[in-house]
Amino acid sequence: MCDKFPNNMTIEAVFDKYCDTVYRLAFARTKNRFDAEDVLQTVFMKLLKTEKVFSEEEHLKAWLLKVTVNSSKNLLTSAWMRLTEGMKDDITAEIPEYTEVYPAVAALPSKYRTVIHLYYYEGYSVNEIAGILDVKEATVKTRLARAREKLKVKLEGVELDV
Repeated sequence: MCDKFPNNMTIEAVFDKYCDTVYRLAFARTKNRFDAEDVLQTVFMKLLKTEKVFSEEEHLKAWLLKVTVNSSKNLLTSAWMRLTEGMKDDITAEIPEYTEVYPAVAALPSKYRTVIHLYYYEGYSVNEIAGILDVKEATVKTRLARAREKLKVKLEGVELDV
């Protein structure tokens, strides 16, 4: 057992519970399973090394998501990424539980894709997203509105199975 995780969870239990959440967010940001796997490893290595004590599971999950956002941002802006051209994965094949709308979400710029993912797929409130991304609530609301508008334009005339 470990005193730094809530309810005396082990690192294995934390990984089992939040691995998919971290991976999905990393994949939504990087659009590449290999980069998402790298981000996933980075996030959990940082968790192992942190001295932070998490009193509640929500605090732990928010910390994991914030580190995921920051780690994927660091990866995407690294010199390596600027000098190479990555292979893009088909997000619908990688994450089958997503609807037909998700390919349109995946085509959005990262700042819009991230807020849409956190709001609709992870169920976070605007306030919580603002905390995770270190931006103002108004910024999150603006990004959500712009993302919805872009999605509306992309999806007009597209028949979706409901």
